[in-house]
Amino acid sequence: MSRAAASLLPLGARERSLAWELSKREIVGRYRGASFGVLWALLQPFLMLGVLTLAFGEVLGSRWPGAEGTAGFAIILFVGLMVHGVLAECLGKACTLITANASYVKKVVFPIELLAWPVLASAVFHFLANALVLAGMLLLVGRTPPPTLLLLPVVLLPMVLLCLGLVWALASLSVYVRDVQYVVPPLVTATMFLSSVIVPPDAVPEAWRFVFEGNPLTPVVDAARAVALAGTMPDWSALAVQGAIGLVVAITGAALFLRLRRGFADVL
Repeated sequence: MSRAAASLLPLGARERSLAWELSKREIVGRYRGASFGVLWALLQPFLMLGVLTLAFGEVLGSRWPGAEGTAGFAIILFVGLMVHGVLAECLGKACTLITANASYVKKVVFPIELLAWPVLASAVFHFLANALVLAGMLLLVGRTPPPTLLLLPVVLLPMVLLCLGLVWALASLSVYVRDVQYVVPPLVTATMFLSSVIVPPDAVPEAWRFVFEGNPLTPVVDAARAVALAGTMPDWSALAVQGAIGLVVAITGAALFLRLRRGFADVL
């Protein structure tokens, strides 16, 4: 892990300004032309909650241990999908991040490593929008959002570092191996079904529980539900370990990106 790779994490003033402008363009551009504009960032989660309530609660009659009725079950699922959505959005865009912006590589002197930050910023923005929807939904069902709900961004930090490293790694690898973009989507879906996002941990057979416990999504999802729904503090020691792992992945992904980007122009 080189010092140059580690230097990509704390951005300088010029890089922060550029990353900020790119992030705004990424978020606003998604809703350009829509009648409600960025408001869809709040409307879409409400629609998702409605679908979850209807499909899992009413039609399938699914239940979650400790959940209070259909709405409670839907809210528990929603928190898990909030966390998974960050991973899914980042990895979904990572594989075409460089190939879709070939002009930055070929014609312009541009710090292409910054392209990862708008992807991450967009994912975090939508996570926070979902958190607002979650607070509103809790009020609608007669529950007061706990003060620990404000710790959701802190709980998400290990996932943010993990996603940043994976974006750098996948973006650089995809330039040379285009098949990566076809492998990643099924793997992202697998991380959802093989974690506590939609399956109660107690419902998993003992023989397969290690798969769920080893999924990096599971501890983050469990911590998010603890602070957002149960009103309990996260396990700080576990959070520190997850953060350290995320930091290692981020620096490793940055090192791989710096190593491989030298040949981007030749391949593209």
